[in-house]
Amino acid sequence: MATHWRNPFRRTLMRRFHDNKSLLAGISDLGVLQEFVDEAPGLLSLLLLLGLSALGVYMGWMTPTVVADRGLELLSTTFIFSVIMEQIITSSGLTHVMMFHFRWFGVQLNPHFMGVDLKFFFIRAGMMAWLFINLSLLAKSYLAGSVNRAVILYQFFCGWYIIDYFIHEEFMTSTWDIIAERLGFMLVFGDLVFIPFTFTIQGWWLLGNKMELPLLASVANCIIFLIGYSFLCPSQTLDWITYLVFRGANKQKHLFKKDPKAPIWGKPPKVVGGKLLVSGYCVNKIEPAYTFFSSQRMKKNAREAHVGKYSVIPYFYPTYLLILLIWRERRDEARCSEKYKDIWAEYCKLVPWRILPYVY
Repeated sequence: MATHWRNPFRRTLMRRFHDNKSLLAGISDLGVLQEFVDEAPGLLSLLLLLGLSALGVYMGWMTPTVVADRGLELLSTTFIFSVIMEQIITSSGLTHVMMFHFRWFGVQLNPHFMGVDLKFFFIRAGMMAWLFINLSLLAKSYLAGSVNRAVILYQFFCGWYIIDYFIHEEFMTSTWDIIAERLGFMLVFGDLVFIPFTFTIQGWWLLGNKMELPLLASVANCIIFLIGYSFLCPSQTLDWITYLVFRGANKQKHLFKKDPKAPIWGKPPKVVGGKLLVSGYCVNKIEPAYTFFSSQRMKKNAREAHVGKYSVIPYFYPTYLLILLIWRERRDEARCSEKYKDIWAEYCKLVPWRILPYVY
């Protein structure tokens, strides 16, 4: 039996949020989410925040190394904030829920506050914080005279990835996190704490460990990174190469959700039961998002490869991503099997490979 925290302050706070009609358990409607992204683009918010920060540094209101200098304080404060936010969001969705399952996975699917989709808000905050931590680490490395090829490549790879995310933020409206995951501690902590403070492990490591990266190794890392993005050939006639791994899978799934009749690689899409796509990347993958995760691993491996020779710590990221990939695939399998039943069984016969063809 779950025990309840009989704190009068907490009960008062929760009652205020229960009465607030602007905090609602929204439904993950693609059109509504698309409208939110169009009206408040994340890229514009990022550029505005970068501009204000640059102004603050120029005016002497802050130092460019302030984030790197106070990393531990920021980590602990953000962790406490994520716990408080989880309490508010979960308690506003279901009264007196203290069970671990609901606290971890959440109760509400797409809660909104004053018209703001909280999932997108937290994801944006985490991605922006990732970039700001990296830029602060870069400034600290520059002042210490330790900027070398490894630091430049790391900053370039991460910066490209983050900016690319905001440019193609529209694709997030059809991803697992938005349409299926409820907003609980797992997502709040993951977005606000895990993304900015663990995805920068390589940057922190490079700050305290000077290393020289050979030119050949730099070229190899760039090739791996570019393969993960597959932006090697921007020709419209070679679109299947352009989006081979990363954007192709996400874009394909997103466009199918918007228009189920949209052509896949120039041909009509093949669909099972009128709902499940078996064309394009779905021919070899049960869920096209896993192609995205595979390319993610390639890009992460590129970032870690140039420091992994000296330490195993930077390999935390690809190791975590592999575990997440398998865990999410198993959860997706259970969810889709329950939702689609016989249609899912037919789908699995046509698409037998879960992640990697002929392997798993």
